[in-house]
Amino acid sequence: MIDAILQRSSQLKQALSDFVFDAEGELAIALETFSAQQMSKSGDKDMNQRNLSLDRFIVDGRIGKKTPIDLFLESETELSKSDRDLILSWKHSIIGLFAIAQILEDGFELINQTTAKSYIVKPKDSQTKESMSRYKAGEILLAQIAPVTDEYWMFSSQCITLGKLGKPKLAVAIGNFRQVYNNYLYSDAPDLLEEAWRSVEKYHTEFVDFFGSDEVTLPGYQLNQKLAEFQEQMTEKRLDESGFDRTKSLEELAEGSGFSQEEIKSVAESLGVDSKESEKLFNGKQAAQMVQPKIELPADLKKADRVTVISHPRWGQMFLPTYCQFKSILETDEIKNVAETTKLVRHYLESPQINSFIWQRLAQQYPTQLEALLREVLERPGFDLKKDFNVLMQEFNKALEADLPETASVPLHLHTLFQEAVLEVSKSKPKDRAAKQKTGKGFQK
Repeated sequence: MIDAILQRSSQLKQALSDFVFDAEGELAIALETFSAQQMSKSGDKDMNQRNLSLDRFIVDGRIGKKTPIDLFLESETELSKSDRDLILSWKHSIIGLFAIAQILEDGFELINQTTAKSYIVKPKDSQTKESMSRYKAGEILLAQIAPVTDEYWMFSSQCITLGKLGKPKLAVAIGNFRQVYNNYLYSDAPDLLEEAWRSVEKYHTEFVDFFGSDEVTLPGYQLNQKLAEFQEQMTEKRLDESGFDRTKSLEELAEGSGFSQEEIKSVAESLGVDSKESEKLFNGKQAAQMVQPKIELPADLKKADRVTVISHPRWGQMFLPTYCQFKSILETDEIKNVAETTKLVRHYLESPQINSFIWQRLAQQYPTQLEALLREVLERPGFDLKKDFNVLMQEFNKALEADLPETASVPLHLHTLFQEAVLEVSKSKPKDRAAKQKTGKGFQK
């Protein structure tokens, strides 16, 4: 049976969805733009993905300073206070990857895989309940859930089931979720989000302390070496802070400590020590050289004559092989090669890897020159950098606020998952290093 509150929630949710879907004017344009951005990230255009996009727009869409929920409530003046309070609570809806921990008589107990938080979630109508009857414990769902009461939530729309996933595939699924829904990784865990952002700031500070600047240009191979040195220094610093005596072998550390060698290795590996390296440290009296897996530039950047890395406490680190070339164009009074310049500017506008911070930095350093360049390349003689900058960034799908970068720390349960996933892949495919690196990319510092 569907209880009365859940039934009413279903009716209100349908009315809200119809209001947004049937809208015209600014609301319709905002929905189309939001959906296009979501689809460009996910690459998936099936109906369930479209419904998820609509659900996210209802919560996060903006028409001026108002949300679709605000506009709906303004249009439905006869709704009761309880209805209005219920709809307003949906601003706290959560999208996530959820594991089915338990199947209940009228719903499910779900565990958010990125925050480990538990929820009781119910299908909002008999049709949804019937479609979910085949779900089994252990399956992973991509879903948006909305609060109904203090005790339980509802599925906003049809969710996407990924089936039961082993650790390597779950790690990949979380990686894909991060790519599409980065802003929602820790949306139900503000403490984790705050800690993640704090780690980005710390990484930036350590970067500047090591390199002496927030902008460094070096030959690719040399920058790769310096990054390895930087990571080794960070590893040593963390080990010192944790109380490890780096003059002793792990075997010596284990003796008399009350911990087994396996426990010592586990702690060492959680601090960034490769499992094979920790094994070596037990096979002799050598001093513990605690090193993280290498941070390596992609092969094309290693071979580049010049690579500029720019660090920021919110945007993280950006690696650009053509940044010096772009700056030299701005520092030149006249464009020498129009075709090459146009191609470069277009690349900076269209590439997802070049974020709006890079453009902000160039606009601050070369405001007059950048304005003139964009007027010529885009054939927009009336382009005004101050007035039109944000619109231009949005036109090319560049967020004006930073997403959580890959240098951010992750909760312990995710770090453990990624390590175990890499271990499973390395055991099953010991020669397939590419698969190992792909599974772990972007989740370890």
